Amino acid sequence: MDKAIGSGQAEEWKSGWTLVLAASVGFSFFSVLLAATGLFMEPLSREFGWNRSLLSAGPAIATLITAVLSPFYGALIDRAGSRRLALPGIVAVMAATCAFATANGSPVQWIVLWVVLGVLLTTIKSTIWTLAVASMFTKGRGLALGFTVSGTALAQAIVPPLGNFLIEDVGWRGAFVWFGLGWGGLSLLLCFLFLYDAHDRNVRSGRAPESRSGAHLPGLTRQEALRSRPLWQVAVSTFVVMFLTIGLSIHLFPILTESGVSRSNAAWLTSLTGVAGIIGKLATGALLDRFRPNWIGGLTMGVTAVTFFLLTVAMSSTPAIVIALLVNGYAAGTKMQICAYLTAGYAGMRHFGAIYGMMSALVALASGLGPLAAGAIYDRLGGYEPFLWAGTVGCLIGGTLLVFLPPYPRWDAEEAQEKEQAA
Repeated sequence: MDKAIGSGQAEEWKSGWTLVLAASVGFSFFSVLLAATGLFMEPLSREFGWNRSLLSAGPAIATLITAVLSPFYGALIDRAGSRRLALPGIVAVMAATCAFATANGSPVQWIVLWVVLGVLLTTIKSTIWTLAVASMFTKGRGLALGFTVSGTALAQAIVPPLGNFLIEDVGWRGAFVWFGLGWGGLSLLLCFLFLYDAHDRNVRSGRAPESRSGAHLPGLTRQEALRSRPLWQVAVSTFVVMFLTIGLSIHLFPILTESGVSRSNAAWLTSLTGVAGIIGKLATGALLDRFRPNWIGGLTMGVTAVTFFLLTVAMSSTPAIVIALLVNGYAAGTKMQICAYLTAGYAGMRHFGAIYGMMSALVALASGLGPLAAGAIYDRLGGYEPFLWAGTVGCLIGGTLLVFLPPYPRWDAEEAQEKEQAA
């Protein structure tokens, strides 16, 4: 059996590694402006006199919009497929990113820019990439999804030092343009060449394309998914941890600089979380394929509490800060990967786009509210400490919810496929 599984993984990677590359870079473009928000806070505040609440409101609004649109877009992906929606979506997000260079100090314009970006970001959020990869990988799905969602960690690793360099060299307006055309252009090229899903594979190979209804695939209906206790546990856990960790990520740069760290060192320290995130996603992906995914997911999410605790009690210690950022990068970056893996396991692929679209909506809601809450706490209380203590407790709760999940079901179609390969 192990030999058959190993052979199956090798065959999947042989035919699908370029898909994973395209999906990972495409997903990284989704995260570029969110990862860069902290970098732009100081120059925008200095030029326009804006406070942290207004600067945090933009990303919050964008992610809240994606929360509203995600369920509808997830159902659309089930029908139209990843490629048809991702390519025009990337082009639109490139234009929206460049448009931030036109900011003129009007709070209304600032919010409108984020509203437009939020609508367009829905076209390239996690659902479109995870559906394409999950439809092509079965035996190596955990690791494949790990590489895919490493796109966000890639953005977190590269954007802080690159963004700080661009802001200092070409100004904050030029930095927005470079992010839009440069990063977006690379994403568009790779996705044009390599992005496809199971439906596109059948068309390319000359086989009759399968119905987009998903009726031929094993899994829950949408109504059954709404009644699934394990899926609700996954949803609540992911919401809580995302609320806290995204709030931390958006405000991490100012948290570090206000503790006495220089902008240059803060940029490299923030980049460190992205590097650790890449390692965390790949390691978690391999572990999910080999051990009980709820235990791996629960422990990985729960350990993020260490980051919040150290940033609360040990900000004067450089080693403690480094440890906190390494732990945060390793663990926090796996949230969407774990959510996608568990959703596929408990819901199946029959209506994965629609069901994971609902999960993505909750994630986007949490991602929008978290930074807004952290900014409001700072403006009202003069510091981030209450938010950091809430993160310590909340991440422990989120991890516990996953640890106590039951084993996920084995779908009949997958069992039959395993028996056929083993024979």
